[in-house]
Amino acid sequence: MGTPNAESSRLYGLTVTEGDPAWAGVLSGVRLDLPVYHIAEPEIKAQVEPGLYQEQVGLAELVLETEEIFSALRKVRQSSE
Repeated sequence: MGTPNAESSRLYGLTVTEGDPAWAGVLSGVRLDLPVYHIAEPEIKAQVEPGLYQEQVGLAELVLETEEIFSALRKVRQSSE
């Protein structure tokens, strides 16, 4: 995921793990159990070639509230276990 804040990260994370929490879209009640990570999380960032990461994500990462986003996604991952 490349979501810009903790709330959108949580919402998208819940959607692809437990189904659409708003019960408004095609994933309403459809549990996909997909693992959710943000592109800036260390375990994902380490899998991307550094130059490409800097080119595509580096600037955005500077302005993101990364700890809040990471925390929100950790909670989603823990709730789906």
